[in-house]
Amino acid sequence: MKLHPLKGAALLLALALSAQAQDTRYVPHASYTQLAIPAPACATMNQPWEGVWNPCTGADHAEWLQDLRHWRDERRIRVGYDGSRYAQPSSAWTQSSFMQAQMMVEDRYFYDPATRQYTVDRYLDDLERRFGGIDAVLVWPTYPNIGLDDRNTVDMVRSLPGGIPAVKKMVADFHRRGVRVMFPMMLWDQGTRAIERSWPDELAALMKEIGADGINGDTQDGVPLAFTLAADKIKHPLVFQPEGLPSDEALAWNLMTWGQYTFPFAPTVDRYKWLESRHMVNISDRWNRSKTDDLQFAFFNGVGWESWENIWGIWNGITPRDGEATRRVATLERLYARFLVSPEWEPHYPMRQYGVFSSRWPLAEGTLWTIVNRNEYDSQGAQLRVPYRAGARYFDAWHGVELTPVRDGDGVLLSFDIDARGFGAVLMTSSLPPQAALDKMRALTARPLGDWSAEWRALSQSVTAVAPTKPESSAPAGMVEIPAGSFDFSVRGLAIEGGNSAGVDVQYPWETEARRFHQHTMQIPRFFIDRYPVSNAQFKVFIDATHYHPADDTNFLKHWKNGSYPAGWGNKPVTWVGLEDARAYAVWAGKRLPREWEWQYAASGGDGRAYPWGQEWRADAVPTPASGRLVATPDDVDAHPAGASPFGVRDMVGNVWQWTDEYSDEHTRFAILRGGSSYRPQGSIWYFPQAYRNDQHGKLLLMAPGRDRAATVGFRCVTDAD
Repeated sequence: MKLHPLKGAALLLALALSAQAQDTRYVPHASYTQLAIPAPACATMNQPWEGVWNPCTGADHAEWLQDLRHWRDERRIRVGYDGSRYAQPSSAWTQSSFMQAQMMVEDRYFYDPATRQYTVDRYLDDLERRFGGIDAVLVWPTYPNIGLDDRNTVDMVRSLPGGIPAVKKMVADFHRRGVRVMFPMMLWDQGTRAIERSWPDELAALMKEIGADGINGDTQDGVPLAFTLAADKIKHPLVFQPEGLPSDEALAWNLMTWGQYTFPFAPTVDRYKWLESRHMVNISDRWNRSKTDDLQFAFFNGVGWESWENIWGIWNGITPRDGEATRRVATLERLYARFLVSPEWEPHYPMRQYGVFSSRWPLAEGTLWTIVNRNEYDSQGAQLRVPYRAGARYFDAWHGVELTPVRDGDGVLLSFDIDARGFGAVLMTSSLPPQAALDKMRALTARPLGDWSAEWRALSQSVTAVAPTKPESSAPAGMVEIPAGSFDFSVRGLAIEGGNSAGVDVQYPWETEARRFHQHTMQIPRFFIDRYPVSNAQFKVFIDATHYHPADDTNFLKHWKNGSYPAGWGNKPVTWVGLEDARAYAVWAGKRLPREWEWQYAASGGDGRAYPWGQEWRADAVPTPASGRLVATPDDVDAHPAGASPFGVRDMVGNVWQWTDEYSDEHTRFAILRGGSSYRPQGSIWYFPQAYRNDQHGKLLLMAPGRDRAATVGFRCVTDAD
């Protein structure tokens, strides 16, 4: 018998609601990949107009917890959960890897281009000084530079300074300091050079070659089991850490994840940690300037935090207060890590004070409570009531002192203070107290967190000085005169992330901090600029005359063979030259590299046009875009006369990028690239963005000359006028 369509729909809806009710009353139903389980509704006060609010009772907590446990048991059955990988010795480190840093390889604390050495100790010493150090590091060598040319995810690792031998030693240096090492994988990287074998096999082999411990799955909702099996096959087990999971079943082989949360007043329970208490979550919240929420939710859930300060070359450093809070949270979690994998974890254990929340972590040897005060004021007095146990002793594990319990019927009351937006911990034990751990925390927490500043500040950037050239009275051969004039220098950076927050993009000398949008009226003195980018033939004259050879010669003139450029390439722009190489050529020629505003003035003529030739894009003014996976051969520098600027400067846009200014802050060096290239890798928004318009620029992070050189970057020169 067929049902009427409306009746059939109603029946399906009723069955769906029934299934949800069987599954759980409290865990969100919208998606089985929902990361956070909300606290009992009574944990957060209603406003008066929202109805009567009653604080949570013991019965409320017991009902909520029973439902969560039922849901957990059922979910494990539904997905056929197998947690055996968590018991493997090769992955045991994850269960105490509370503090993980995402680190850009371009960070100046990590690599010294002068000595051409990785400075792992300097990098780690800085983190220990500022917030107590890390347990694992995610070394990031790809985005945002990937896509500048056709080097793929694997190539970006292999092109790190010193190649694989130096990278292997760098990983060993982290291991020597007790820090585990992960690298990312970008499965969205399908537009650059194709890898030579399957992704699982390629990445497993690379990680074995360099001795890394795991892989972070960038943008991935779960790393497929095939990657784990590929690593097992070559006897180099790896840990995988996606941003989330597509299903609870994937929890069995993704032993770590990121926690990308919203932060309500009452802490939520991490879904994956609840399903598998040995699972490690590192809360990742990179753009927020206060990390208090991150740390409190991590501490409540017995998990960790991703200290991500260098965000694609944009510094979002943690404040002194957050640094000190991180030091204390990390220290306590490391000291009591064995408790924080308790299968009997009890989140939202009842507390006495409003806005103070705790998790209970019982083991046979005792019980630990991790506590957070979400209020903006100190919490004092009786905080916790626990069942009476003969012979038990109670310790304020956060402050490292013994507590005096007050008998309350069949329980005891424990009183202690918690800082505003602060942390606490209680240890109950019937055995000898962990004196060394108590002493360590007592010394660490002698001063309140409020003694440290919570003010956030952007790092100041400075431009690398440019020495003037010998003034010329008329245009040298091959150069064009650019007359003096008033110029409205208006430009914006194309960094994919960061919005227009302070610290994003670049800080020009007249600005107080870095920002994305720039506008400045300036008087441009008369100067001369190369009509065309420097060609291969011109660069060979320089090489033959000076025998120039850079100290770091990796990738230098990579496309040349036997000391010369390929046949037919003489009039094409020279590429595979770094900023230092371009400067050396300019000095030899009695010139210098252009300031960015000089380049833009020469391209626009000062009338605000979008492109050198006018307001509208013209396909005949630029090379044909290369949308395949490989970089195309550049066009000759004089191939597109329609692309000339009002001053007659040619080949400014769409053939090869051109070096201009260099900037730096304490942690990052970068160069401003102008003009864009013909290479446009397809398939992802994350590739290095093109900047064809006169009012756009690219920001290339710099690390070492051998890595900075690219198949798509050349240069042109200027000289000053008298």
